[in-house]
Amino acid sequence: MSNYGVRNKRRCGVLLHPTSLPGPGTSGGFGASALAWIELLGRSGVAAWQLLPLAPTDGTGSPYSSPSGSALNPRLLDAELLVSEGFLDDCDTQHPAPRSSSRSPGSPLSGSTSPGSASPDAQPAHNSYPGSTQPDSGDLAAGLLRCWSRQPAGRKRAFKRWRRRERHWLTDHCRFMVLRELQRGRPWWQWPEPLAKRQRQALGRFDQDQAPALLQEALVQWQLQRQWQQLRQAAHNHGVELVGDLPFYVAHDSADVWSRPALFELGTAGRLRQQSGVPPDYFSATGQLWGTPVYHWPRHWLTGFSWWLARLQRQLELFDLLRLDHFRALQAFWSVPGKDDTAEGGHWRPSPGGPLLALLWLRCLLARQLQAGRLPIIAEDLGVITPPVEALRDSFELPGMKILQFAFDGDPANPYLPGNIKGRRWVVYTGTHDNATSIGWWQQLNPEARARVEAAVGGGVHAPGWQLLELALASSADLVVVPLQDLLELDDQARFNTPGTTEGNWSWRLDRSIASLAGALGGYGAMAGRYGRGQAPSD
Repeated sequence: MSNYGVRNKRRCGVLLHPTSLPGPGTSGGFGASALAWIELLGRSGVAAWQLLPLAPTDGTGSPYSSPSGSALNPRLLDAELLVSEGFLDDCDTQHPAPRSSSRSPGSPLSGSTSPGSASPDAQPAHNSYPGSTQPDSGDLAAGLLRCWSRQPAGRKRAFKRWRRRERHWLTDHCRFMVLRELQRGRPWWQWPEPLAKRQRQALGRFDQDQAPALLQEALVQWQLQRQWQQLRQAAHNHGVELVGDLPFYVAHDSADVWSRPALFELGTAGRLRQQSGVPPDYFSATGQLWGTPVYHWPRHWLTGFSWWLARLQRQLELFDLLRLDHFRALQAFWSVPGKDDTAEGGHWRPSPGGPLLALLWLRCLLARQLQAGRLPIIAEDLGVITPPVEALRDSFELPGMKILQFAFDGDPANPYLPGNIKGRRWVVYTGTHDNATSIGWWQQLNPEARARVEAAVGGGVHAPGWQLLELALASSADLVVVPLQDLLELDDQARFNTPGTTEGNWSWRLDRSIASLAGALGGYGAMAGRYGRGQAPSD
């Protein structure tokens, strides 16, 4: 149970995804830099670390469209920890290891690459940190399997217990990832029919034939879980709560949809009958089409929302607090015919968010995961939010979100203006992972908007991120979160994601040590303390 939100209601945090941490290899992860980061947050009096989804990414590097929503991203696995604990030999981190022969492209289950399809391992380029030696996740996985036979019996028993406990998602995750590689990245509805339709005999033969590869996938997830829980314990020891992020929808080509197609609006051969998106608005004349299947809510009702509850519970075992993306779809969702190529032809359909959240509340009560009697959920309620959505959010006393970069359009009723933020149940951000950095935002503002910002901060703007941050800290909100890029006063070269684009996202990485951040984090903690948000710095 996490009591941080109860113990210190007014607090501050930093948004930083672990892939952006420095260290060996082409991606940050769960190793020494993550531990140093947590320790620095604690020493600085910063009480929260907010992350993006930790799931495996899609071919563009996005963690919001994962092939397996309950799994952890193998790129985050730290090789040095595996060697120090005896799960890998030191040589496994120095030279690429051979791939498991059980996953050979010559397997009778494999198929040719479809035109335009991407390998499941395709990732965008990341900036390597100086001295990079970490092998890629495939080499680590092969090393774990090769070294597994000589592990002590106690470790094997612990792994067996964990594998049994997590089988509600783990079994099909492992099957999906192995099949995806054998099928050279083709989507599951293009696999051989017995496997696409999950015929029992076909899955039984597959489990037997591919037992080493399935074991390898499970070992990777176990080690990721072990490393993450070590970090989580360190965070608790330093008084830092971990804030996760959960996409509302799951990817069409995912273990989640393949394993339980009846829970989604699918037609023949796994094709989309209805797909997700949002309607046309001021920003887009044709709306946004996301291409993920919408939920077949009647089936979820019939199963007592068991899939949703297990999905949410999985995340609450990883995090102390969870941001639920696209919260408004829990009240009503925009449903677009699967054949459409814009969102214009969609319509609103109701969602059973109230009963689902009530069941989650009961489950969290029994698991002692409530915070002051409330669900540990943040409602991502940005954009056009209707009174019924607000009523659903408020009936469960969930905090909503405020983004200060959205505040200065000249409308005195703008809900993001600091003066219009009333009450404590809010999380206030300077910007998020989807926004420009505050310096990039300021550089793009017109003179009228700049004058409004200057009036709000009471003078000239010389450090946009820090001055917006002070407005956030002065608000009545319980929690204030700032992207690390704003504390470091970085421009849009450090922007993490630009919505609606597919190039150059998700790849920004720190080019300096964690120790070098002490000045910025210490200054943040001191500023937060002046507004009653500081916690006692940890030793």
